[in-house]
Amino acid sequence: MKHIRRSPEEIAVNRQRYEEHQKKGLEFAPKALPAPSPMPAPPIDPAVIIHAETVPGGWYWSTVLKRGEAIRIDQGEGGSTVALVAWNANDTSERLNLVDTVKVQWTTALGKGRVIFSDMGRVMFSLIEDSSGAHDCLMGGSTAATNAVKYPGISTRNTRDNLILLAGKLGLTRRDIPAILNLFAPVRIDDTGAFQWRGKLSNSGDYAELRAEMDMIVGFSNCPHPLDPDPTYQPKPITVTRFRAPVPAADDLARTATAEAVRGFENNALMLA
Repeated sequence: MKHIRRSPEEIAVNRQRYEEHQKKGLEFAPKALPAPSPMPAPPIDPAVIIHAETVPGGWYWSTVLKRGEAIRIDQGEGGSTVALVAWNANDTSERLNLVDTVKVQWTTALGKGRVIFSDMGRVMFSLIEDSSGAHDCLMGGSTAATNAVKYPGISTRNTRDNLILLAGKLGLTRRDIPAILNLFAPVRIDDTGAFQWRGKLSNSGDYAELRAEMDMIVGFSNCPHPLDPDPTYQPKPITVTRFRAPVPAADDLARTATAEAVRGFENNALMLA
């Protein structure tokens, strides 16, 4: 690939445009997002539940999720990290994109009121409830190699191999697997730039609810995070409940919190037109 040299003047102009865009984005963003959702998780009206699935520790599962439906991921029995991936059900070349999710919302902190973007600039999920606010969109999941070091002498399941198996059952390949969102993973970056596990940020029994903003295939892997300090491999089961979500109001926080979210939903509307 030919390297393109840019002049100092061009770099300065591009930097100025970026800083102006960032300033507008930060000015538009709310001063503060809502407090975490209350615990314990309130019951879901049985009349709106479509399906509930228990994913055992170490295992994986996938489901089709229609626009306007939602999923609740509930730790239930204790602290568990849940790796999540997603594809547009009508075109699986469009998939979850955490780089854009972080970049356009100017934060790695995902919680109630934030959205999760695809690689086409459209909104895949709105986070409508979240008791945690401690999610990891930077590190990725466990592998056979990381587990072998962390849990020597025993055979364990890991997120990478789980998602490869999951993708294969969907007619996809490992190349189709996007970067994963680790729910309930209290990862933070310290002053040296190193990743740290801040266990005090999470609670046993945390839950999150994500509303689908397009038809999707959603995959889950229930394996310990690579930084989870527990030396014993003992992931607890989690429950994923698919249900019909209330119709969002015109001033729905996720749809209006940032200028970038507004544009993302405009892109969704164009896709649906």
